[in-house]
Amino acid sequence: MRRVLIVGASLAGVSAAEGLRDRGFEGEVHLFGAEKEMPYTRPPLSKDAMEGPEPTAETLALHEPAWYAEKGIDLHLGSSVTALDTAARLIRDDCGATHPYDGLVIATGCEARGLPHGILGEGVGDFLHTLRTVADATRLRQRLLPGTRVVVIGAGFIGLEVAATAAKLGAAVTVVDIAAAPLSRVFGDVIGGWFTALHVGHGVDIRCSTSVAQVNRRGDHVDVTLTDGQRMAADLIVVGIGGRPAVDWLVGSGVNVDCGVVCQRDLATSAPSVVAAGDLAIWHNATFGETMRIEHWTNAVEQGRHSAGRLLDDRTPFVSIPYFWTDQFGAKLRFVGRASPDDDVAIEHQDDKSLVALFGRHGKLRGAVCVNAPRRLAEYRAALDQSTAWADVVCTA
Repeated sequence: MRRVLIVGASLAGVSAAEGLRDRGFEGEVHLFGAEKEMPYTRPPLSKDAMEGPEPTAETLALHEPAWYAEKGIDLHLGSSVTALDTAARLIRDDCGATHPYDGLVIATGCEARGLPHGILGEGVGDFLHTLRTVADATRLRQRLLPGTRVVVIGAGFIGLEVAATAAKLGAAVTVVDIAAAPLSRVFGDVIGGWFTALHVGHGVDIRCSTSVAQVNRRGDHVDVTLTDGQRMAADLIVVGIGGRPAVDWLVGSGVNVDCGVVCQRDLATSAPSVVAAGDLAIWHNATFGETMRIEHWTNAVEQGRHSAGRLLDDRTPFVSIPYFWTDQFGAKLRFVGRASPDDDVAIEHQDDKSLVALFGRHGKLRGAVCVNAPRRLAEYRAALDQSTAWADVVCTA
């Protein structure tokens, strides 16, 4: 193998490039990114980067430009890849140029989901924001001024982080979600209730069990009508209803796609010498006996590096214990493992400052949520490594 192309200048893509070099690959490595900016980290976009000066790709950069030169990684920034031909082993960019490969890493991640067009009235586009890129963050930061009326659609991690940041900047924030409570589709209503109290205590208006029915422009603002009949005025709307895997460019390529890129256990795809990593990769994680797709920072790093090994013929299955975090109003939630509302749930500890909750299934510990409890997080991470029985954990909780 002499020439590897990585499509997606994402955290997973950069990690794949680094993994190739760390494993001794001396051939060509080309990294393609649709954005013109140097590859950057995205989690701060909804948190720290929004609270200070306008965020920039330079301050969020994964590496300095010199790092790519030292590693011999050729950057193709501002270059969208539009098609893949696995038979001819080449990709095509938006200028019509083709680029051959011996090995290919798919790391194009996800795109932000928007609201259905049927509910959007004429002229409301200027008031709508998503948060996926540094350009999105810059545009939003310019408008988050004290007193701004902000409606956040979606009470998941991104939505709540934006709500917390906007409230700290002095905006009047309302969060709307169709679920019964924030984060309840992941963790259930008890933990959702804890985060409701956290946000309400900081002045955020939480409206759940409803969704947006119509958005209409009214001069310099918009009116938002909910499905339960509630109405509110907004100066801007932030849509945080999740991501859609960026796989349109793979249509007709021969790569198996199904709400993401379908991978084997070692992250190989259905096409020869093509692997996938990061937010769009679907694979069977033997640690949990589940097929999953994970949209979190640690997974992107680990899968990027593992995909590099697979191209170099390391067929070891990728296994992991997912880990992610979110910071809101000083509450530092850390989660390890897997969770769903229909798991067995045990609340180990709960007060207005901290929370520890455990999730189990089929007699085994499956996951742990720890808010402002870093020591317990480390203990439950070790317990997951050891496949600890649910009864043993609950007895000691």
